[in-house]
Amino acid sequence: MGVVGFHLLYLVLGFFCLRPVCGNAEVKVLMDLKASLDPEGRFLSSWTDEGDPCGGGFEGVACNEHGKVANISLQGKGLSGSVPPAVSGLKCLSGLYLHYNSLTGEIPKEIANLTELVDLYLNVNNFSGAIPEEIGNMASLQVLQLCYNQLTGSIPTQLGLLKKLSVLALQCNHLSGAIPASLGELSLLRRLDLSFNQLFSSIPKKLTEIPFLEVLDVRNNSLSGNVPSGLRRLSDGFQYGNNSGLCGIGFSTLGTCKTSDQINPNRPEPFGTDPLSKNLPQSANVKLHCTTPDCHTSSKSPVAIVIGLIAAVVGATLAGLFAFSWYRRRKQKIGSAFELSESRLSTDQGKDIFRKSGSPLINLEYSNGWDPLADCRSGTGFSQEVLQSFRFNLEEVESATQYFSEVNLLGKSNFAATHKGILRDGTVVAVKSINKTSCRTEESEFLKGLKVLSSLRHENLVGLRGFCCSKGRGECFLIYDFIANGSLLQYLDAKEGTGRVLDWPTRVSIINGIAKGIEYLHGIRPNKPALVHQNISAEKVLVDKNFKPLLSDSGIHKLLADDVVFSTLKASAAMGYLAPEYTTIGRFTEKSDVYAFGVLVLQILSGKRRISHTMLLGAESGSLNDLIDEKLHGKYSDSEAEKLSKIAFLCTNETPIQRPSMETVIQELSGKN
Repeated sequence: MGVVGFHLLYLVLGFFCLRPVCGNAEVKVLMDLKASLDPEGRFLSSWTDEGDPCGGGFEGVACNEHGKVANISLQGKGLSGSVPPAVSGLKCLSGLYLHYNSLTGEIPKEIANLTELVDLYLNVNNFSGAIPEEIGNMASLQVLQLCYNQLTGSIPTQLGLLKKLSVLALQCNHLSGAIPASLGELSLLRRLDLSFNQLFSSIPKKLTEIPFLEVLDVRNNSLSGNVPSGLRRLSDGFQYGNNSGLCGIGFSTLGTCKTSDQINPNRPEPFGTDPLSKNLPQSANVKLHCTTPDCHTSSKSPVAIVIGLIAAVVGATLAGLFAFSWYRRRKQKIGSAFELSESRLSTDQGKDIFRKSGSPLINLEYSNGWDPLADCRSGTGFSQEVLQSFRFNLEEVESATQYFSEVNLLGKSNFAATHKGILRDGTVVAVKSINKTSCRTEESEFLKGLKVLSSLRHENLVGLRGFCCSKGRGECFLIYDFIANGSLLQYLDAKEGTGRVLDWPTRVSIINGIAKGIEYLHGIRPNKPALVHQNISAEKVLVDKNFKPLLSDSGIHKLLADDVVFSTLKASAAMGYLAPEYTTIGRFTEKSDVYAFGVLVLQILSGKRRISHTMLLGAESGSLNDLIDEKLHGKYSDSEAEKLSKIAFLCTNETPIQRPSMETVIQELSGKN
């Protein structure tokens, strides 16, 4: 085919991606895809022969403005089949999201025919076999997520051809061999995670030349030799633990290299595994018959070329692993880092794609040395049922909060931020994001904390819907039910005429609800341990549309680092909620929660945030005039007020042993004593 023929073919393919095909050939491809991904027909029932992929009838499918399938988002759908070669028929596909499923088999090499693909997410499945070297032909690829699978073999050197790649995540597989130096050619790469594999040899010095690299994770491999000093610039972004053979200067946990460990600058860097294997990089486009106009004719004879190749193999056997020139580079426009960022952001803003379901991920999981929910670990303590019901995907969280828009910000503390969000089913939620630096450093302890949070279920506790941990963002997200009326705090010191002065029955009901919530926390239930809240306050009591109280942040201290927990106590102490014995024993008990509850009762009765000495005397003596909110204008029950003031007085006793248990408080409130 001549030059004119190539141009004609290019125009035809371009037309094919711009114009709908008669009879829509893509429907057939999608049906083949359905049959393979969901062989039992349990999850993709909306995909039918008569359906319109671009009309919203195919779950997880979105099209571009020209009516071509551009996005398939089927993450977390429970799919248990395999990816068929037929997927290559979706020529205009830019995003393929199949992560968090149970897909098996090999990744088909035909997937490389998706030359428009920008995002490929196949992580957290059960794929096996080798990574297809043909993926190196996917010039548009920006994100390649293959982690948490059962992949074997070496890392293809051809991945070094993916010039637009910003994230390469291959961790938690069974990959072996050396780290290809060709990855150092990925000039836009920001995150490279190769941890928890079986890689050996040294870390290529070429990786230090990647200008925008932020994270390099090679933990838990069998790497050895001198670590290139240039990786010091990554600081905490360079993770290298559990590689006993590594050495180097300027890395806190590495010893100084012996002479035998030093990298010889004259020795080529490693590419693959066995230099005699099929992964040995080819010499630079050696052609015996060079006839195309853009091909340089070699001045060497075929015999010389053969001799040269033999010499290369012999040299490789003696030296270890060789670096050769690899494959001609594609002629393509390489955008700047700014252009990359712009293009990644625009993918979720409907620039060319009308998204009717899950959007592509902007922020990237599994890439910063922190992953308490890593699927390749054992002993998380979570059953599959719990994980399935509580675990959210990062893109669900981002989509719900409009990528953590300031417009949706509900509040900030010194360790967390809370955003309002709307899930795909229309449910309104509150998403609390906690930075990893505020979390417990021991992942096992963090997981125990999550398990405790997932066990809490009571009508007077804010319901936890799920959680999500993102290494890319370095945050963990807790997804709660959204409580419409805000916190109890805004109903204290309320001015008349604002609609926030609570009537007497509402105050009594709120006190009863708070007591029930705390008593539930303190009690032992099936699959739920006894728990002390530690930080009860008016701000932690949320009020729903029916003015039912719900305790928030129950058990959250189980996730937080000790210094962060301590810092949250300052506000409690300033507001008078901190039990006096804490300053001497330095720990929380159920009786310290009881003390905080007593302070809350006094606040609710008085309608004030600050509890004065006069109010305390009124509670002790039963003098209601000094305690009950004057804005009630006498509209309250004397008997109830006396009972509640007595409970508040008992609960705020200086001596912990003199305070009642919450079970006793419940009995008093219900009149059973």
